[in-house]
This record gives sequence, C-alpha cells and structure tokens, in this order.
Amino acid sequence: MKQARALLLAAVIAFPAWAGGDSSDGHTHAAPAPEPLPLVTLSPRAAAATEDFEVIAAIEGKKLVVYLDRFASNEPVTKANVEVEGAGLKGVAGEIAPGTYAMDVATAMSPGRHPLTIAIEAGDTTDLLTATLDISPAAAGEQHVHGWSERIVWIVAGLLLLAAGALLAVRRRHKSKGI
Repeated sequence: MKQARALLLAAVIAFPAWAGGDSSDGHTHAAPAPEPLPLVTLSPRAAAATEDFEVIAAIEGKKLVVYLDRFASNEPVTKANVEVEGAGLKGVAGEIAPGTYAMDVATAMSPGRHPLTIAIEAGDTTDLLTATLDISPAAAGEQHVHGWSERIVWIVAGLLLLAAGALLAVRRRHKSKGI
C-alpha cells in the first residue's frame, strides 16, 4: 500500500509539469515568444485607375465610400462630381472629407463580384472608371483547433484521476475487510 501512495504522490507532484505548468521563478533562457499579429479585417473593396484618377470604393457600414485622388501625385481630389452605378447602386456620392465621397447603400449587397462604373468630373477633367466590388461571404469566427499535445495532457489527467479513484476504492475495500 505504501507503494500505491508513493505512486499517487509522484503522479500528483509531476502532473503540473506534464500539463505545461511552470514551477520556475519565471526566468528562462529561451527567446521571447513573438507577439501575435493583429487581426485585420477588410471591408469589401474595389479599385480602379486611369491616367488622371485613382479610385478605391469600399462598403463601410451602410455606405459606399469612394476615395479619389490624382494618379500622378496621390493628391486628394476635392469638389468633384462622383457618380456611381452598378451592383444595384445608382447615385451621386457627396464629399464628406477632402478626396472622400460617400453614398448610402439602401439594401445589403449579396456576396459575389459586382461591377461598378464610376464617373468623375473634377474641374476640366472628366473620366469614366470601371471596377469590380468583391463582397466575399462573411467568414465564420475562427475556431480553436485542439492539437495533439493538448489532447495528450487531458488524456493523462483523466488516466491519473481514474488511477487515483481505483487506488482509493482498493484501499477502502481492504480497510472494510480488515486486511
């Protein structure tokens, strides 16, 4: 019986090491773990460019936002007339900031690739751009994937609990019989 107690005590003492526990004072010689990269989610976007203009259109909430700049200098184009047509949209986008124009999206757009035509009139320059708005289906939340090492830890923990229970049952049986 002393051997069973010693085995149980050894298992209980060793379990934190098997489960990935750290009994050190926090001092380690290993390189620090790299910080995880931030999760970046992009809204559905479309891009187009000509000799004069560069456009990026994005769905942001319930609005289609159009970012407009000069192709050669990347300077925001202000006070332009921006008309958008396609993908169930048709209308004029109003300027909300220098080089940024927005229009309301009445209904949610279905997933897929939607062609857009963007007509721009800025001063003496007029241009017609075509772009494809890519609306990918919403990605499901990432799920935690259980690795083998995690499963092994849980299996070992379960086996140790079963062994401890069996040892206690045997001990009680021996005590009740007076052995």
